[in-house]
Amino acid sequence: MKRRFDIVVLGAGSWGTALAILLARNGHDTLIWGRDEAVLAAIAERGSNDKYLPGPHVPDRLAVEPDFARAVESATNCLVAVPSHAFRVIVDAFAATPAAHRGMLWATKGLDPSSGRLLHEVAAERLPAGVPLGVLSGPTFAGEVARRLPTAVTLAATDAGFAAQWASRLANSRFRIYTGDDLVGVQIAGAVKNVLAIAAGIADELGFGANARAALVARGLAEMVRLGEAAGGRTATFMGLAGLGDLVLTCTDDQSRNRKFGLALARGASPGEAAATVGQVVEGVETSARVMSLARRFGVEMPICEQVRDVVTGASSPVEAVEALLARDAAGPER
Repeated sequence: MKRRFDIVVLGAGSWGTALAILLARNGHDTLIWGRDEAVLAAIAERGSNDKYLPGPHVPDRLAVEPDFARAVESATNCLVAVPSHAFRVIVDAFAATPAAHRGMLWATKGLDPSSGRLLHEVAAERLPAGVPLGVLSGPTFAGEVARRLPTAVTLAATDAGFAAQWASRLANSRFRIYTGDDLVGVQIAGAVKNVLAIAAGIADELGFGANARAALVARGLAEMVRLGEAAGGRTATFMGLAGLGDLVLTCTDDQSRNRKFGLALARGASPGEAAATVGQVVEGVETSARVMSLARRFGVEMPICEQVRDVVTGASSPVEAVEALLARDAAGPER
């Protein structure tokens, strides 16, 4: 008889693996799918994802499935944890299965690469009308979640019951979840913080010190709020876990891929070389251009994000970007 699973996690990178481990530890029969069959084979044979999340051993309730359709059809609920550039492809594949009518939760941070739109807009356009959609976000390093270190996140969904069901599956004594319905705010925050973390890495490697880092976080938050409010997000969201919490995490700790990318840029690496040193997808690189497209659409000024975009595209050097920020006219009162 075919085995049924409670949840399928689509994406076997560090974050997808950590969430699958979390769910399995919580007592859910969990399936994980990924494009890299060697990674899935290692999880099945050695009980760990040595490529993306070395160390934590996967629970017995976690199984792997390399066939996408079989994985989706074998599980009742679906959680997507792929990079933003792969999100549209995964949604399209998921939409072609009978499971699509049950809705989708994702833990992807970023914007759609082809349109620059928020991911819930992409999902709503492709999945059956009215199905529940949700996003999980907040200050999370995959390794710390997998090691059971205390973590708190935000889960925003179009349906309160859907949010509550997923919160009950994911939450435990070390993983706390706050639910809401501000998908716009949560997604804007998750995208912008990655861009700002690159700026923080650049500033720290250039030796600008703690004062500059604190100023960057504060003014970066102001940019996030301006864009988020213009797009329809709520101010409170940006002051919470998905906004300020995730921004502080990624700007101040070297576990952040985006921060590490910025550090490498400031050491003289090209964007390609800097990405290679990180070894995994650096969401803030492509997101910087998409964020600035949104800023133009809404008429919002985002000078820090603008300079990050120029650096990662090679239009400016890190030093030139800092000089451009410092040369700006005095703005008067903070806003």
